[in-house]
Amino acid sequence: MALINPKKKEVQVKIVYYGPGRGGKTTNLEYINKKFKKRIQNEMVTVKTYGDRTLFFDFLPFDIGEIKGHSIKVQLYTVPGQVKYNATRRLVLRGVDGLVFVADSMDLRREMNIRSLQNLKENLETFNKSIFNTPLVLQYNKRDLEEEGIPILSVETMQRDMNSRLKAPSFAASAVKGDNVAATMKKIIALTVGSLRKKLE
Repeated sequence: MALINPKKKEVQVKIVYYGPGRGGKTTNLEYINKKFKKRIQNEMVTVKTYGDRTLFFDFLPFDIGEIKGHSIKVQLYTVPGQVKYNATRRLVLRGVDGLVFVADSMDLRREMNIRSLQNLKENLETFNKSIFNTPLVLQYNKRDLEEEGIPILSVETMQRDMNSRLKAPSFAASAVKGDNVAATMKKIIALTVGSLRKKLE
């Protein structure tokens, strides 16, 4: 649940980017960090985990209006993608308010996407949270690879694999080019803040 600081009149919202290793979670946050530089008050913090190319987490707070007279601060995190870092992933999920699941559009990553989404569901359950009641946006990343002749999954296949029951908003994206990166982020912030407003009112 969001942290409320009555002294500072501030609500801290935590959004976590989750998904398989090398799917583009970190690339999403790096793009956001560059594009929204003026709205980010402090440096992006990165902690490397040995042997994992992904970063341990990125941390990007910025202001986006108010809830009941409290200003809202958003923190964006990524989790390491590799299975051996599951304990770290669980730690980063603690107190999560909203989720972006970054799926890899590459054909050969199909099984990995499904396993990673299942892992997210299980890790949320350790905190008595349901994937069905947590604000969630799916991003089908690396759509640009098709131009390079790399076999990618159709959006329809990815929807069927991952979103037939969740019915979450989804975006076809390229984190490298920035396509739909901001749209994904704005959507998850809107859903998360909307859900918190309801809870706090």
